Amino acid sequence: MRDATRRAVVWEALRAVLAERTAALGRETLDIVDAGGGTGGFAVPLATLGHVVTVVDPTPDSLAALERRAAETGVGVKGLQGDAADLGDLLEPGSADLVLCHSVLEYVEDPAGALGAVAGILRPGGVVSVLAANSVAAAVHRSLAGHFDEARQVLSDPEGRWGDRDPTPRRFSRETLAALLGTAGFAVGEVHGVRIFADLVPGMLAESDPDGLVALERAAATHPVLRDIATQIHAIAYRE
Repeated sequence: MRDATRRAVVWEALRAVLAERTAALGRETLDIVDAGGGTGGFAVPLATLGHVVTVVDPTPDSLAALERRAAETGVGVKGLQGDAADLGDLLEPGSADLVLCHSVLEYVEDPAGALGAVAGILRPGGVVSVLAANSVAAAVHRSLAGHFDEARQVLSDPEGRWGDRDPTPRRFSRETLAALLGTAGFAVGEVHGVRIFADLVPGMLAESDPDGLVALERAAATHPVLRDIATQIHAIAYRE
């Protein structure tokens, strides 16, 4: 259910970007790079829409699964092994219209460097779609689990972590993510909250009305208060 709500909100934003970019460029096909795209959960559907898609991922097993998924779907997706920071070495400067950077900045050694590499392969006016873990949500979730000290730690920790056992190296607030994008030369457009209610309501209730929950997530995604407590922040930003 969590994956369904995440994809619904993110796909709605991506469809708007695809429509805007194709109209602005006067062509139906975009050059898209999915940094950390794994097994092609976004890349393969984008390829089925006719776009030219390249996935850059550090894991050979994920790239092999991507190749199988693309073949089963009957589309071509290029897979390259590497990290987000390697984009400039793997791809030509100014070769992409859209870059997906989903669940990457939390784990890379240098988030600013990774976004700089993204900016380097984007054409002027190109778009990056960033999906990142939200530190505010982590505090909410730790408190609901009864870990009040850890929730307080999240709020004071510069990396948004709740302790040494936290499996996520860093998290962002809407403000810190926007600042990071701005430093890399991006103008931030729409910001969405992803998995606002899906990670809070009991699983039984979520499963009883999945369509209703997805509709609620869509309605809340751009709410000026609710988006800031979402598990993930989704930002659309434009290369200046």
